[in-house]
Amino acid sequence: MNKQTKALHLPYVRPDAYGALAVPVYNNVSYEFDDAQTMSDVFCNRIKAPDYSRVANPTVTNLEQRVKALTGAEHVTAFNSGMAAISNILMSVAGQGKNIVSSRHLFGNTLSLISRTLSRYGVEARLCDLTNLAEVETHVDEKTCCIFLEIVTNPQLEVADLKALAEIVHKHGAVLIADSTVIPFTETNLSSLGVDVEVLSSTKYLSGGGTSLGGLVIDYGRSPEINQRLKQEQLFNFGAYMPAQSAYMQTIGLETLAVRYRQQAANTQALAGALQSVKGIVRVDYVGLQNHKYHNLAQRQFGPTAGAMLTIDLESQQACFNFLNRLKIIHRATNLFDNRTLAIHPASTIFGLFSDDEKRKMDVRPTTIRLSVGLEAVEDLLSDIKQALQ
Repeated sequence: MNKQTKALHLPYVRPDAYGALAVPVYNNVSYEFDDAQTMSDVFCNRIKAPDYSRVANPTVTNLEQRVKALTGAEHVTAFNSGMAAISNILMSVAGQGKNIVSSRHLFGNTLSLISRTLSRYGVEARLCDLTNLAEVETHVDEKTCCIFLEIVTNPQLEVADLKALAEIVHKHGAVLIADSTVIPFTETNLSSLGVDVEVLSSTKYLSGGGTSLGGLVIDYGRSPEINQRLKQEQLFNFGAYMPAQSAYMQTIGLETLAVRYRQQAANTQALAGALQSVKGIVRVDYVGLQNHKYHNLAQRQFGPTAGAMLTIDLESQQACFNFLNRLKIIHRATNLFDNRTLAIHPASTIFGLFSDDEKRKMDVRPTTIRLSVGLEAVEDLLSDIKQALQ
């Protein structure tokens, strides 16, 4: 079946008693067993069935199974946020004395997790330019547990060569973990590029209307120990499983994900093109533009679409604040890939607690506005931007 058909028609693990077409929300904690032996078998993984909703829930399992069918992954695990998914997968591969090779071009909290939080537990952060393969080679060694990167960085819009990075990290027996939040798995085949594990914030495209938090770890099964640790250790010990209500809303979102995403990506492409000639905008940055530094590499790796995030630079931080304050249709809000268009000044918000020197090293400029483009008519978005610039 085609991916869109799979998203709509994957059967439940167990048939619903009433034949409900939408997966029911199992808002319960525990499950009754027929006898003591079955109870023991379920808890010890000899029989696959839910035992306790902190680690298994039928509504969440349904979402996981659908994503597994769409991606061809060996395992999919749903968490209660994108950061929970990232922290759990990194804790599954890392350990005292190990190192994580990554970049300063990361979402602020992800960078803080790798460079600050995990370092307190003996995990070294080796930050380098992931687009410079010679530099990467000098950072990866026998103590490296993974290379971690965003497939399109937020908000720098950098793209690295995944196949080349996979070859480097696999030579040392480590794994390539990629945050694929910016371009959804319905559009890509990251496994074919050497990615071992995808991680993403399902709060974004899957949620669609900004209704629910969530994160997914999509494991392609090349390192069985990863899933074992994730399922039998991290999930049990950290307690960050996705709630049933979130899984219900994101399953509904998954059914229309491909259609919504393609419209959002088309809107972003059209808007980015139009903004290049708008007075008052110093710079427009979008991977879908043919003159973008990473345009050709992104097309080879991810296909014809380039996501629904672009940035514009104005003359100063004050100009950015004035612009945000004048917006009438576009919302001043964080989050990405809502059905509505959102605008934020990353340097003073998402990266606001980093020093000026740290922001400079991360290429987070005080003159940048990040736009997450939604489903509105492009002409209305363009009109709002123009009036806000005047």
